[in-house]
Amino acid sequence: MKLSRVGVVGATAALAVLGLSVPAFAHVSVASEGEAAKGGYAVLDFKVPNERDKASTTKLEVDFPYQQHPLTSVAPQPVPGWTIKITRSRLATPLKSEGGTVDEAVSRVTWTADGDGIEPGYFQKFPVSVGKLPEDADSLTFKALQTYSNHEIVRWIEVQQKGRPEPDNPAPVLQLTAPPAEDGAGGAQAAGSRAQEGKTGTGASTTAAADDSGGSDTTARVLGVVGIVVGVLGVAFGVLAGRRRTN
Repeated sequence: MKLSRVGVVGATAALAVLGLSVPAFAHVSVASEGEAAKGGYAVLDFKVPNERDKASTTKLEVDFPYQQHPLTSVAPQPVPGWTIKITRSRLATPLKSEGGTVDEAVSRVTWTADGDGIEPGYFQKFPVSVGKLPEDADSLTFKALQTYSNHEIVRWIEVQQKGRPEPDNPAPVLQLTAPPAEDGAGGAQAAGSRAQEGKTGTGASTTAAADDSGGSDTTARVLGVVGIVVGVLGVAFGVLAGRRRTN
């Protein structure tokens, strides 16, 4: 009985700790729809959960790392019930692109709710098409501000330090993947592979045919020998039966 009580108390304590730790994982985050390859384009989803029981999220402000890694293309997808504002800022170092020199880039995107916004118990995704992603970085950090209907502002701006626990209000981080292989090299390798597979397939088919032919000959020979043996045994049985009748 005492052991059962101890177990119940332990389980209750564990659930209480778990319940307290769950909200720490509910924060503004960013993820790519598919791969976010270096040097390519991607659609990013900024996911915003509502963490308050008696207030709604009415505004989201996302800062882009425009000075460190400026993006020449930033296009938010319209979200029903929200007004979008795009802010551009001048670059400290102009960026050269295919269309010429770029001296400003998107520094912030702001979503403001036209109505109640994100109510308690719900979340909302805010998609943005971006590019070209930097080739000299492994990740991008987007600092965000979340405003509630009670005028509370939660600042998701803390940068994760290597080897340190996750901060209370971590900034959304997008991990970048390796750039795709060039079409020329990839196409040549694929063509070589297909040619090699064709040769291998032809050889395999010829070998299989030879094996089938050899197998058929061997089977025929075995059946012939078996037939001869059965015939001999039948003749011998007949001779012995005749002798028994004569005797």
